[in-house]
Amino acid sequence: MPRTSRKRSTLANRAIVASAALLLGGGGLVAVNVYASAGEGDSHRSAPRTQNAGQWMSTIDCPDVATRDQLTNVPEAARPEVDRNLALIDSQITEAYKRFADERAQIQRDPGFADNAILNPLKDKRAATLERIALSIGRVAERPQGLEGLAPCTLRAQGGQGQNGGQDQGQNGGQDGGQGDGQNGGQDGGQDGDGQNGGGQAGNGPEASDFVDITTVQPNVKKARTARGGSKGTFSTNCGVNEAGKFNSDNVIVAPGVSNGAHHMHDYVGNQANDAFATNDSLAAGETSCRNQGDKSTYYWPVLRLQNGQNEADANADGGGKEGNVGEIQTPSQVTLTFAGSPKSKVTAMPRFLRIITGDAKAFTNGDANANASWSCTGFENRQLKDKYPICPEGSQVVRSFKFQSCWDGQNVDSANHRTHVAFADQNGRCQNGFKAIPQLQQRVVYDVPPGPGFAVDSFPEQLHKPVTDHGDFINVFDDNLMKKVVNCVNGGRTCK
Repeated sequence: MPRTSRKRSTLANRAIVASAALLLGGGGLVAVNVYASAGEGDSHRSAPRTQNAGQWMSTIDCPDVATRDQLTNVPEAARPEVDRNLALIDSQITEAYKRFADERAQIQRDPGFADNAILNPLKDKRAATLERIALSIGRVAERPQGLEGLAPCTLRAQGGQGQNGGQDQGQNGGQDGGQGDGQNGGQDGGQDGDGQNGGGQAGNGPEASDFVDITTVQPNVKKARTARGGSKGTFSTNCGVNEAGKFNSDNVIVAPGVSNGAHHMHDYVGNQANDAFATNDSLAAGETSCRNQGDKSTYYWPVLRLQNGQNEADANADGGGKEGNVGEIQTPSQVTLTFAGSPKSKVTAMPRFLRIITGDAKAFTNGDANANASWSCTGFENRQLKDKYPICPEGSQVVRSFKFQSCWDGQNVDSANHRTHVAFADQNGRCQNGFKAIPQLQQRVVYDVPPGPGFAVDSFPEQLHKPVTDHGDFINVFDDNLMKKVVNCVNGGRTCK
C-alpha cells in the first residue's frame, strides 16, 4: 500500500484553498453531500420509530451493547464468543448504515420505508446476536437479563442534539479539557447535529464545522504540579513512523479473531505481528520496529488521510473505501512515545501484555464520556481541541496527542469492556479505588499536511470521521529488564531513552 507524506507546495495550497472555499463559503459542496449515519449510541428505546417526513433522517441510533452493565464482567470462558458477537453487531450496523445511505432519498419520501427495510431487519439481527451473547455467558455463569431490550434502533433527525444533549459549540467548542488525564476531558457537546451536511470525499464526513482555526482557540492546557513524593522522570522509546507501511482494519484488543473488526484502517508501530489473530505468544515472538529490541509493544491508531481525490490501495477493500475511508494515507513526520510518571507517587511496573485503549472510536454516537484524544498544531500545543480538527497556519504541522490511563487495578491485563482494569488519575493526579500508578504512555503523532479542511482520521462509517472519535491502542510487550529500566528512570527523575 502506498505511503505518502504531503508537502505544502504552492499547488497543494491552492487546491486546499479552493476546497476550503467550497466547504466554508459557497456551501454547495456540503449541501449536496448529505449522508446518513448509523451507530451505536446510549439511547435505549422500547421499539423502533420514525420521525416526521419533513425532517431529514441522519442517523440510526442503537443502544451501545458493549458498555452495558451486563457485559462489564464477562467470564473468561465466554469472552471469545462474546467478543465475536459484539464484532458482529458492529458489522450489522455498518451494513444498515450502507443501506440507509443508499436509500436516503426513499426514506425522506417515505419514513415507513426505513422501518420495513432497515430498522426491523436490523432489530431482528441484533436480537439473535444478543441471544447468542446471553447463551454463551449463561453456559458458565448467571445468564445476563435484559439484553433483548437493546435490540431496537431508531432514526434520529438531522440537526438533533448529541447523546449528551450538546450542540455544536462553534470555533471554541469542547476545548476546556485540554490535555488533562480525566476521562471526561471536556468536549462540551461537539456532536455537530448528528452529522448534517456530512460531506467529505466519501460523502460521510468530515464537514466544515469539524474544523477550527487554531489561532482563534484560547490556551487551555493545565498541568498538575508534581508533589514531593511524585515521579518526575520519563522514558522514551523510538519505534519509527510506520515506514514499513503496516496497516490493517483489525483490532486484536476489541475484536480478537475477527478480520476487519475495526471497520477502519490502523497505523502500527512497534510489534509487526499484530493482526486480529495475534496472541501473547506471537506478539512476544514478533519483530519490532522499535530501536530498543526489548520493546516489542504494539502501538496503533486510526490512519489519517488527505482527502484530495486520490485513491489509496485500499480503495475497494474492507476497512478502506468499502466503508467510506478514502484518500491518501499520510505517513507521520514524527511519532513520539514517552512514558511519564505520576505527580503524586512513584510508579510500579506495567504487567506484560497489559492492554489499554484510550479514547472512544464511537464517541460521535456514544457520547464523549470516554473521548480522550487531542488535536493541535506545532507552535500552538498549549491549545488543545477534543472535538475539532485544527486548521494550522503555514509552517505549522497537525498534532494528535493521546494520554493513556495511568492507574492499574493491580491484577488484570484486560477486562471485558477493555476499560475497567485501568483508569485515569483524578484531577489531583492520584489513583483511586486501590489502583496503582503505572508509567503513563503519552503519544504524540505529527503530520505535515496542507493547511485547511482537507484531512480526516479513519472511522467506523457511521461515525462520520468526527475528530472526537480518535483513539489509540497499546499492548505492553516490554521485556522484564527494559520495564525495570522504565520504572527506575521514571521514579528516579531521570530522562532516559
